Amino acid sequence: MSSNPSSVNIKAGLIGFAILIAATTLIYTQSIVGRLIERENRVAHLYARSLEYLASDQPSAQDYSFIFDDVLSSVDFPMILTDGKNNPQMPYDQNIRNIILDTTISQEKQREFLVAMIHKMDSEHRPIKVSLGKVVLNYVHYGESNLVTQLRYVPFVEFAIAGLFIMIGYVAFSYIKRSEQSNIWVGMSRETAHQLGTPLSSMMGWIELMKTDMEASKREEIVGEIEQDIGRLNKVTLRFSKIGSLPELSTIRVAEIVENVFTYFSRRIPQTGKKVSLNLSGEKSLCAKINAELFEWVLENLIKNSLDAIEDKEGHISVNLSGEGRYVIIDVSDSGKGIDMKFRRDIFRPGYSTKKRGWGLGLSLSRRIVESYHDGQIFLKDSKPGKGSIFRIKLRMTDCVGDK
Repeated sequence: MSSNPSSVNIKAGLIGFAILIAATTLIYTQSIVGRLIERENRVAHLYARSLEYLASDQPSAQDYSFIFDDVLSSVDFPMILTDGKNNPQMPYDQNIRNIILDTTISQEKQREFLVAMIHKMDSEHRPIKVSLGKVVLNYVHYGESNLVTQLRYVPFVEFAIAGLFIMIGYVAFSYIKRSEQSNIWVGMSRETAHQLGTPLSSMMGWIELMKTDMEASKREEIVGEIEQDIGRLNKVTLRFSKIGSLPELSTIRVAEIVENVFTYFSRRIPQTGKKVSLNLSGEKSLCAKINAELFEWVLENLIKNSLDAIEDKEGHISVNLSGEGRYVIIDVSDSGKGIDMKFRRDIFRPGYSTKKRGWGLGLSLSRRIVESYHDGQIFLKDSKPGKGSIFRIKLRMTDCVGDK
C-alpha cells in the first residue's frame, strides 16, 4: 500500500520543523558565543594595556588598586602571563588566572603543563604583546571561558535532541499508521464477510426450503426473496468496488435513501430480539448529490451502531431531516447507552471500538464516504451516558430534479 500523502506531509513537516528549531538555535548560540569572545578579547587587551601603563611611569596606589581589583576581577577565562621571550614567569601560580595548577608536582612539570596550555591558547587567540617602546615586556595568552566552551557544545546537544525527537516521532507515527492500516485491512475483511454473510445465509435457507414439497405459489414467493438477496449481494459488490475510486453522485431526495435503509432494517430488527421503532421526521423534500449505494452504507452503519447501543428490550431510532443555509442536516438519534463525549474523536479512528467483538471500521468508513466522497461532514453532535446519542451529517443542498 502506498503512503498516504497527508502522512508524508506530516513527516516532512515534522523533520522541517525540527531542523528549523535546531538551525535557529545554532545561529542564536553562535551569536552569543561571538559576543562573549569579543568581550573576553577586550578584557585581555585591557589587562595588557594596564601592564604597559604600570611599566611606563610612576602609577599611584589607586591605579594599582583599579588594575588588580577591577580589571583582574572581571577576568573569568584562562590567562597566562609570559615574559618577553614567551616563557612562563615564576612564580607560576601568581602569573596565571582561572587555571588549576597542581603545585605538588615539580616546577619543571608545572612549566611543561603551562607551555602546553600556551600552545593551546595561541591556537585559539593570538597572544597580546605588552611592550614599552620597542621593548617587549610580556605576552598575555588567553583562552575561552568555560561558559563559551559550554555554549559551543549547546547546538550539538540540541541537534542530538532534535534528531532523537525526529526519530522517536517518525517511529511512533509510522507505528500508528501501520497499526491503523492493519486495523483497516482486518476490518475490511470482516466487514466484507459480514456484508456478504447475511444475504448468503438467507439464500441458503431459501434453497433448503425449496427442496421440500411446497405449493407453486410458495415457491414463487421464495424466488422473489432470493432475488432480493441477490440484489443485496450486488449492492454489497458495488459498495466495495467504489471504495478507493471517485464515485458518481446523483441528485437524490435524502428521505428516499433513509426509507430504503429503514426497509432493510425493518426485516432485520425482529431477529435481534428487540422492539425498536424507526422514525423519519423533518423536511422530506430536501435533495443532495449522493451516491446511493455508499450513502446507504453510512446510514446502515449508524443505525446498526444504534441498535447495538440499545440494551433495553425496547427503544427508538430517529432520523430527522432539516435545512440549514445551503446544507442538508441529517440527525440520527437513538435511546441507547450513549458515548462519553471525550471519545467523540476516537470513535472515528480505524480500530477503535467500544464493543467487545467490534473491529472499529464502520464509523471510519462512514467518515471517509461522507467527507472524501460527498464533501460533507459527520460528527457526534451530542451524547450522554445512558441517554442516547445524536450523530449529525451535513451535506450540500441541491435543487431537486424537476423542481422549479
